[in-house]
Amino acid sequence: MPRFRHFMAIDWSGALGPRQKGIAVALCEREGPPRLLRPANHAHWSREDVLHLLRDALPQDTLVGLDLGISLPFADAGAFFPDWPGSPPDARALWALIDAICARDEHLAAASFVDHPEISAYFRRHGGREGARFHLPGALHRRGRMRVTEQAQARAGCKPYSNFNLVGAAQVGKSSLTGMRLLHRLGGAVPVWPVDPLPETGSVLTEIYTAIAAVAAGRTASRAKMTDYAALNQALTALGSPSVAGSGSIDDHSADALLTTAWLRVAAPRANLWKPADLTAQLARTEGWTFGAA
Repeated sequence: MPRFRHFMAIDWSGALGPRQKGIAVALCEREGPPRLLRPANHAHWSREDVLHLLRDALPQDTLVGLDLGISLPFADAGAFFPDWPGSPPDARALWALIDAICARDEHLAAASFVDHPEISAYFRRHGGREGARFHLPGALHRRGRMRVTEQAQARAGCKPYSNFNLVGAAQVGKSSLTGMRLLHRLGGAVPVWPVDPLPETGSVLTEIYTAIAAVAAGRTASRAKMTDYAALNQALTALGSPSVAGSGSIDDHSADALLTTAWLRVAAPRANLWKPADLTAQLARTEGWTFGAA
């Protein structure tokens, strides 16, 4: 089990534009309160800023949690895009495909991928455009295909959404696809668990779901979002973390990042979270897993 010295949580965004109000980055050490990191010379992070941070400026021995889906459903159909000849065989090949198709999309956006003439059939897009392959034959619900880890999230009381769904305020598909471009651009500079084996030393990047941290801090999944310092500090106290300075309102992206980095600190030593019962070697290579969805 690696002994991390730093813990970082990144609340991600798939919105259009060069800089995102929805991106928040928080860091904490083995002791002390979490704190927000700010990009140099700008009020808001860009996705390229985060890529530079992870690739070139990450503190040593950092466990990084990235709030997005690191892959798409595979196990339910034996393929990301069943019956499409170009469907990639594993997560890293998926990341490479997305980045190649979106090479001309600025700011690590992924519009070209979801508008691809063949791949678009697997997505639900805005304007009532639900692709013919968005649902598998015989699907039991209308929320779209789910990874095995998202099914585990649902059993834990959370309400995950399909990464093939790009519609609605709670959708995570856009942020996940832009995040997969970032993961490809990292080029192996930081291992991505469980797509990559867990190393004995050094930094590791994992997928997180901030609602899991909120539930661990005593909140319900329906009340996972916090918009004031009082609620945030109450949740931090429940995790055994010192409070952060501040009063009044706080944006939910910053609150999510601050709470989740404190949760990573207490969750990282739990060996069972690194060995989920449902996580096979094939699943690790294709769908990945959400840290904490045990």
